[in-house]
Amino acid sequence: MSALTFTLKKQPNQRVDMSPLVPANLSGKTLAEIAEIPLQCGKPLIPVGELFDITGDDALDIVISNSFAKLDFIGKELDGGSITVNGDAGAYLGIGMKSGEIKVNGNAGLYAACEMKKGYLEINGNVGDFLGGALPGNKMGMKGGSILVKGNAGDRVGDHMRRGLILIEGNAGDYCGSRMTAGTIAVLGNTGKYLGYAMRRGTLLLWIQPQLLASFNDCGAHTLGFLPLLFGAFKAFNSKFADPTISFNRVQRYAGDMSEMGRGEVLVKLS
Repeated sequence: MSALTFTLKKQPNQRVDMSPLVPANLSGKTLAEIAEIPLQCGKPLIPVGELFDITGDDALDIVISNSFAKLDFIGKELDGGSITVNGDAGAYLGIGMKSGEIKVNGNAGLYAACEMKKGYLEINGNVGDFLGGALPGNKMGMKGGSILVKGNAGDRVGDHMRRGLILIEGNAGDYCGSRMTAGTIAVLGNTGKYLGYAMRRGTLLLWIQPQLLASFNDCGAHTLGFLPLLFGAFKAFNSKFADPTISFNRVQRYAGDMSEMGRGEVLVKLS
């Protein structure tokens, strides 16, 4: 069997809702039946076959080629199987993902892995705001799973995050870890302003000293025995985080946000 591959013929002017193209919806269908599935493209509905050349037969292994930033909702509520995106992905990549794997060989837009429950998402480029966050008006963001970003991330990473792991090899924008309830966010690069704003619980793991709000308390230097175990788990990823030379167990610990419960922690590597 070969991967079920969707190769974009030409870039439409309007945004495209790609949510129907997931294994649960495609399994058991012929290529002709798949070609007739309607996709929302702006106001009109356009059959898949008008936008994509379709090859292959393995609906559990989906490839989207020639992808660009207006292909939204790729892997929405994915529940098993894998999706590989060759090119950029639009907004809401992997929203509500339940299990499986998504890999993007490019950049991704806003709200990637928004309200993700389980699974694995890897973005080899940059990602927009609200990675692993919650939809506007909701108070429950990412609930589980793992995210690896090999580039930079926008603002509000992990907003309202409740569980799970986010690894960022580059920089993160403002309000990283805002309103977190639990989970772990690790950032190798710089972080922006208002780190951990209204954070209740959870862990922010940093290699570079951040700008901290006055509502975070300096708890001093600590040697933490759980960090070698955490770094050991990072070895499962094809990432800079798997490099043993970046691991540490000696940190400067900050507790906050004291304007909330104050049980969150920011752990910064000590040189």
